Amino acid sequence: MDTPLSARRLADTAALLADPTRAAICLALLDGRAWTAGELARHAAVAAPTATGHLNRLVAAGLLAEERQGRHRYLRLAGPTAAELVEVLAQFTGGPPPVATSLRAARQSGELARARTCYDHLAGALGVTVTEAMTARGLLDDRHGLALTPAGADWLAATGITVAPARRAAVRGCLDFTERRPHLAGAVGAALCAHALTAGWLERRPDSRAVRVTATGERALHDLLGVRWADVRPAR
Repeated sequence: MDTPLSARRLADTAALLADPTRAAICLALLDGRAWTAGELARHAAVAAPTATGHLNRLVAAGLLAEERQGRHRYLRLAGPTAAELVEVLAQFTGGPPPVATSLRAARQSGELARARTCYDHLAGALGVTVTEAMTARGLLDDRHGLALTPAGADWLAATGITVAPARRAAVRGCLDFTERRPHLAGAVGAALCAHALTAGWLERRPDSRAVRVTATGERALHDLLGVRWADVRPAR
């Protein structure tokens, strides 16, 4: 039976993310990269001292990790567990996406919906399409939640994708908040995303979680999974 102390700790953690500034900071860090305190302040549209107070609270709670290089303070989500917490809460926002109020905002929204990173794995229409293609080819089994098949393990090895040992599930389905269908998360999802970036299949958009598929990536997706980038479109 849960104790009053554990209930209080749960409430305290939930309260941290109930603040719009801290929520904006955590959502920005879902791109898996480390941001400077100044970058996070500008992203959240608050003054640097205000951002510092919020960041200190998130670090103290164990949601963010920090490191210093010279005068700069870099912050990132503390790990997959912290990222999964933010992801799950984002899925409960519900309702239609906000209406873009400018051409730039509409373009950015479209890029994020088509292909983005969700902490350390692929998301958006691309992430869902890749997951479904892997399932159709017997690389993943979705009968009882996503699971890697023996054929999938062989495919990863043949493709040169190394899955690092980790204290996390090898494969996990993560409900995509724009597609409303699961994309591949877990250690395998992270390894696939890392390989795609390192191999030059994907390029990150500046100051965004959105990614772009390169010409090399288009060939790899088609040759390995039968996925045509031109056909990858966000759900309407």
